[in-house]
Amino acid sequence: MISRIWHGWTSSENADTYEALLGEEIFVGILNREIPGFIDIQLLRRKVENEVEFITIMRFASLDAVIEFAGEDYEASVVPPKARTVLSRFDQRSQHYEIISEKKAK
Repeated sequence: MISRIWHGWTSSENADTYEALLGEEIFVGILNREIPGFIDIQLLRRKVENEVEFITIMRFASLDAVIEFAGEDYEASVVPPKARTVLSRFDQRSQHYEIISEKKAK
């Protein structure tokens, strides 16, 4: 299993707008693609000084599924134009990690 991690930052004023855009449009679009091997996506948010940091963590069954989502240059960020208008900066490349162990509470 592969975890794809990406960071983006907004101003405090744009944070709620960006979060809503993700939840109402961008994540829905990803889910509607029905990518074989796409498992789920998480959104993390925290205030850092004068900015708000967002982290997305996507899980995929394989690297092939990541490539289906992002393209051959699978480390490149996938940032829709609407998101770019409210982000102040973002990772140009995503990080990918092989999930080697996972424990769940009972």
